[in-house]
Amino acid sequence: IALLTVTDTRTIDNDKSGAILVKKIEEQKHKLIDRKIVKDNKEEIKKILLDWIKSGELDVIITTGGTGLTGRDITPEAIKEIADKEIPGFGELFRELSYKIIGTSAVQSRACAVLANGLYIFALSPKSPPTFNNCKPNCFVWKNLPSLVPKNLLSLL
Repeated sequence: IALLTVTDTRTIDNDKSGAILVKKIEEQKHKLIDRKIVKDNKEEIKKILLDWIKSGELDVIITTGGTGLTGRDITPEAIKEIADKEIPGFGELFRELSYKIIGTSAVQSRACAVLANGLYIFALSPKSPPTFNNCKPNCFVWKNLPSLVPKNLLSLL
């Protein structure tokens, strides 16, 4: 797994969403191959993602950040430009779970998932750490998408 935080304001030291995801990855005994932080810049995001895809070392890329509604939020657009296929149900289910925890603020999330060169890429919303921090191994993804991803992968969300 590789983890990319998209932000204009955070560093590794104060990246709360990234830290939560690193903890979840480790708890589920997955291997974190790389972790980076990048500014909200479509070309920079795409370059990192494409480099990771070409590396052949990964099965999954998780991004956090850049999925909101401001002018700088560009992660879904960057991911979709390199995607072979979109997985629309992921974003829908992510927002449904988020709604149960953070209410109507969940509608501001553009969380999404795609396949790119056989790799799963999940773009999560950093303003929803309670959502993926409180999700248990049997959460919505495993109940609804068990054949979509490698075993136990999304239990860390």
